[in-house]
Amino acid sequence: MASIVPSQEDLQQCYIGKDISDVPKPAAVLDVAIIRRHCETMLRTIKTLDVGFRVHVKSHKTPEIAKLQIGDGTEANFIASTVLEIEMMIPLLQELKQKGRKINILYGIPLVPSQVPLLARAARELGENSITVMIDHPDQLPYLAKLSSLAGHPTCVFVKVDTGYHRAGLPPVSLNKHGLLEKLASAEEKGGARLLGLYSHSSLSYSGTTPEQAMGHLISEIRGCKDALERNLQLLPKRALVISVGATPQVVSSQNLLRDDSLCLEARELKALLRGTNVELHAGVYPILDMQQFSTHASADSGFLEDEIAISVLAEVCSVYNNGEREKPEALLAAGTLALGREPCPSYSGWGVVSSWRIDGLGKDSSERLVVERISQEHAIVTWESESQTKIPLHIGQVVKVHPNHACVTGAFYGWYFVVDSDQDSQSSRIVDVWVRARGCGMRAW
Repeated sequence: MASIVPSQEDLQQCYIGKDISDVPKPAAVLDVAIIRRHCETMLRTIKTLDVGFRVHVKSHKTPEIAKLQIGDGTEANFIASTVLEIEMMIPLLQELKQKGRKINILYGIPLVPSQVPLLARAARELGENSITVMIDHPDQLPYLAKLSSLAGHPTCVFVKVDTGYHRAGLPPVSLNKHGLLEKLASAEEKGGARLLGLYSHSSLSYSGTTPEQAMGHLISEIRGCKDALERNLQLLPKRALVISVGATPQVVSSQNLLRDDSLCLEARELKALLRGTNVELHAGVYPILDMQQFSTHASADSGFLEDEIAISVLAEVCSVYNNGEREKPEALLAAGTLALGREPCPSYSGWGVVSSWRIDGLGKDSSERLVVERISQEHAIVTWESESQTKIPLHIGQVVKVHPNHACVTGAFYGWYFVVDSDQDSQSSRIVDVWVRARGCGMRAW
């Protein structure tokens, strides 16, 4: 029986050159021009600050964006949240390795037994020092030993530090929980592990609204990991260990250090910390952004949201209520929780912001904006963010773009992205490529 899932080649042949309004909807769209710009800015920042960099692929799950994230440097360090993402990345990682680049990909949650055989298979394909795992409990070490045995070489390890987010990891004062560090040292002596350093991820910065707050969170992470290192020096290998820290707001905030007017207290302290610490920054959603990330205002150079957020969801207007049927004018979209996600954003109470794209009377700098106020599985109610009684400037059958609150969750509904390029097409409407996403938890689990 023929597969019901089209190949990337079939999708490209069918859609490249078409207008995005002509594709089946709801659909996910990416503007590669915005993605390129964000990736180039980040790579320039990392080079100027002379720090390490590790890019997360969980937001987009595509090798095309992963390639833009790592640029042309000598190292190519990645993070994945699922083994599927690692499997998706194997051809790109092999290509990079053949070009002489040092590759490494971190499985970004503490090691669990079901993933060990799959990670070992990836490690055998990619070679030594290619796969890293995360440890925060001594009971995970038998899984680490099995992984190294199946792979045929030591597995790289980060010890996860909890610097205040309380999702995973150990606080600095408890890093040697039940002798974890001593047991890890023993595993390294036996050739079953190689400790890279300490790793912290904190999304506390998502609630911030200024560059100073984002920089403050990054400072706290670095301090927390330094504290953990200093408290346990006698138990750690006598070599330089990496402190890997970040999330998109923190890492984007480091771009402020390149500004001539970046003289605030947080900027000065962050510069000093980065100079005196073996830091690796890590981030994932920064190439795409979303309403959550945009609302943090982590970069002082941030522009209008339509110029900064690369992802949007195409949806059709299926009804309009402009004639007093309701307390205020509204429109109904044929896209709901599954198509948009249902993640809140601190800066407003809605579930997505409607782009001004092809809407008469609206511009990206308009003081009024349309938002998704209510949402159900397959429907969304759009209205003015204010209490305006102005008629909604939409008509039945019209196609709109909605910028979602959380790109990672929104993307999970879609098998592929339609790609546009606003550098070539100011209307951002002509499809230039189709990128297929990795979906699910494992591709090669047989």
